[in-house]
Amino acid sequence: MMLMGIGLLFAGCASKDGGQAPGASAAGADGPAWERYAGEPVTFDWYINYSWYNSEWGGNVVSDKITEETGVNIHFITPGGNEKEKLNALIAADSLPDFITLGWWEPQIDEMIDSGMVYALNELADEYDAFFYQVSDTDVVNWYTKEDGNIYSYPNSFFTAKDIETYDNISSNQTFLVRKDIYEAIGSPDMTTPEGFAAAVKKAQDMFPTVDGEPLIPVGAHVFNDQGNVSFDKYLMNFLAVPFEENGEIYDRYTNEDYLTWLKMFRRLGEEGLLADDIFIDQRMQTEEKMAKGRYFCMLYQYTDMVAQQKELYVNHPERIYLAVDGPKNAAGDDPTLPTSGINGWTVTLISKNCKNPERAIAFMDYMLSEQGQLRLSLGVEGETFDYVDGKPVVKEEVNALLNVDRQAYDRTYGADNTYWMLQDNRMQLKWKQEPGEPVRQIMEWSYPYVIYNGQYDAFLPKGSREAYADNKIELLWSKTLPRLLLAESEEEFDEIFAFFLEEREACGFREVQAAKTALMKQAKEKMGIT
Repeated sequence: MMLMGIGLLFAGCASKDGGQAPGASAAGADGPAWERYAGEPVTFDWYINYSWYNSEWGGNVVSDKITEETGVNIHFITPGGNEKEKLNALIAADSLPDFITLGWWEPQIDEMIDSGMVYALNELADEYDAFFYQVSDTDVVNWYTKEDGNIYSYPNSFFTAKDIETYDNISSNQTFLVRKDIYEAIGSPDMTTPEGFAAAVKKAQDMFPTVDGEPLIPVGAHVFNDQGNVSFDKYLMNFLAVPFEENGEIYDRYTNEDYLTWLKMFRRLGEEGLLADDIFIDQRMQTEEKMAKGRYFCMLYQYTDMVAQQKELYVNHPERIYLAVDGPKNAAGDDPTLPTSGINGWTVTLISKNCKNPERAIAFMDYMLSEQGQLRLSLGVEGETFDYVDGKPVVKEEVNALLNVDRQAYDRTYGADNTYWMLQDNRMQLKWKQEPGEPVRQIMEWSYPYVIYNGQYDAFLPKGSREAYADNKIELLWSKTLPRLLLAESEEEFDEIFAFFLEEREACGFREVQAAKTALMKQAKEKMGIT
């Protein structure tokens, strides 16, 4: 996910003056609760619902300092295989760890809340540590408060519509990437039209058929899953500026003419052997391995998922790094409309009622949300990972050097730069924003002019509702349809497959789903004050 934000400080947060912990004066005479607990060791189990997360707690600068300041050690638990199966098993066995972090959209959140398996954060704050109300964001608390008046989860990486309007250096992680040396060798062509895109891909394949003896993969993509493939659906739609609503109703983006035109172009590439089998079967690990070798020519991709590979290329094959360039555009040539995270954020964190020390858990969460905690998560420790220069924190040269060449070694040694991203506050962290490293700066900055806010469209249909069930069936139907469209042997077959998809989608209850999402959109707009 994106590690940028705006520099708003929460009410009551103090600066570094006099060494006082930020926010301490607002928490009352006794200070924030974590200060009182610092000398009392406790260990929490923290479940992260992502199999790829492999960071450990302890042994690096940041986690050791946080443990010193709070008394808390963390034991991370991650699924060894399927995330959904692991989380469902934990819920079924009533064996949830102390903390749980998962995507804000996951249906298990309501299941845990409705089953009384997690604490209301406001109730913990009222009983143990009112500092929560100083460090939490009022808009976020209001947004996440349930009908019973309680908030059970807190997000990371959130933005509001006002943030996007106010600041011009918030990035989107959705990018169109090309391998620098190949792109320049074929003349840095315009790839914004279907014709120009196809011609560039063919020329790249003709001139560079192999990479270190292995076949070039002309077009890369994210993983195909049970929802489709974001490279060929959501990201492509955003690059084509396909609207989310029309005349006050949720728009059917899948039937947009520009989108279908581009899908048909990709189908033609497939017919000509330019959509490699790899992209249909590879999982994230295989994709990362191939990216680190520079085997892809171009891809619509979430750049935050390839930063480590970009840095590896920068060290080993600097000519092969990836650049962000203008990618697919609609027939009118409109700029892309690229989202950042909305008020929902990326993931949310909950505290389980299996937690034997809920007073320590809420105090630790409050620490992580505070200015002091966010400084640790983003920059680390003064004198060890950064120094103050003219009153501003500047990351040490040797620390930046390791960050730019070996992310895993950086995490093991320093653990800053949001190694522990579960409660990162992108907005607050902008006040300490460092210049991005050379391998990723161009990619990050490319998206600045195109970022839009679309949090009002993050429809979360109620779990167990008829519309949610229908929406899941439609997503699964699309996930099976998309690869068939791309692999269709002719345009006629493409049209037949798509027509069948529309018929089946209608039978699943598509109109009811659209009506429900429209109602949710209107409610969200009203709650957010968006007209």
